Amino acid sequence: MLFSFQPHDEWSQTQKWAFRFVALYSWLYILMMFGGSRLLKPLTIWLGRDILGIEGRYEFFATGSGDTTMAYAGLFAQLILVISGTILWSVLDRKRRSYNAAFYWLTVILRIFLVFFMFTYGFAKIYKSQFAGPSLLRLLQPIGDMSPMGLAWTYMAQSEGFNMFTGFMEVLGGLLLIPKRTQALGGIVVFGVMLQIFMMNMFYDIPVKLFSAHLMLFGLLIFAADWKRFSHVFIKNKPTEAVEYYKPTKDPVYHTVMMWFKVAGVAILFALMGYQGYNAEHSFGDKRPKPQYYGIWEAEEFIKNGDTIAPLITRSDRWRYWVIDRKGYAAVKMMNDSARRFNFIVDSTGFGLTMRSRSDTLTEPNFTITQTDSVQLILKGVLDQDSLQIRLRARDLSQIRLINRGFHWINETPYNR
Repeated sequence: MLFSFQPHDEWSQTQKWAFRFVALYSWLYILMMFGGSRLLKPLTIWLGRDILGIEGRYEFFATGSGDTTMAYAGLFAQLILVISGTILWSVLDRKRRSYNAAFYWLTVILRIFLVFFMFTYGFAKIYKSQFAGPSLLRLLQPIGDMSPMGLAWTYMAQSEGFNMFTGFMEVLGGLLLIPKRTQALGGIVVFGVMLQIFMMNMFYDIPVKLFSAHLMLFGLLIFAADWKRFSHVFIKNKPTEAVEYYKPTKDPVYHTVMMWFKVAGVAILFALMGYQGYNAEHSFGDKRPKPQYYGIWEAEEFIKNGDTIAPLITRSDRWRYWVIDRKGYAAVKMMNDSARRFNFIVDSTGFGLTMRSRSDTLTEPNFTITQTDSVQLILKGVLDQDSLQIRLRARDLSQIRLINRGFHWINETPYNR
């Protein structure tokens, strides 16, 4: 066992070298997470492009991916710096007997880091804003056309209950990390939760592999510091002893203040993240307001420039479905299963609408809409210099099995469709 919550006056050379590496790596990784990676940009590009010969996009850009070329090259740069720093630290500080205080503060930083992200991701699932959906356009997509990530996202998005369960487990791991007495239990809970997420990211090609791996390993590091007692109780069937945790000070006022600081911090985090999660779920999550004409509308008749276009599956210029899911946006599914996305605005009368490509800056209405009854409407207008008249019928969303099957205690036969 390399590290322990139980302080020791004398550490072995292996323990000291390992601690220096782990401490430098952890501190540098957290620093890079919160903006420090930009300071290493020149080194990252040089190592990645010139030393490793990796081709890719060497710039910082927001796409939602944490597994970019810059991320992997940055990780390599981080390892070079950490190895160099470990050697230098070991030479300059070779006479130090132990790192009890430094290890204490390392675990404090890692716990704060893990608590923040366990709460962040946990509340995003409890309030179902991370996996909102599945969208109406996704429901029309053949499963064979989905990417592995799209399939995994749909799997998570389909069930509110499973989202709440995984979210509660993440929050539980974060809560257990806060008191010293339960930090090891919190570490193993975080490790277990993040192991499942890491495997999902790996095998469904979700680009959060690096980050989830670090959260998983940080949780394991905290748990491993209490491994000896755990193994005695659960594996070797031996008695164990209580840990005398390292204390930075014996002042009782300090410990009282820290206890109330933790209580207040948890309360504030719960309030802020609960408020943010509630707003997110009601703004763009499952409980968002549905826009006017919400639904999947099937094009029963499609007239283009005066010619009626037959619904042939080879046509890329004939609409099959008109999908209104989120305010301000519309999508069109063509007969050949390709899709186009548009900005979509309904005017104050409800009969004029603007539907233009995302790059089009014009805002005046280019369509009129006539609703003949609750399930039928007619669109007339001009799109891409083509005159269009389209008769649409609303698809009954209650007939979509994936979102309406529900839960059943009793199933006489497996309902696997």
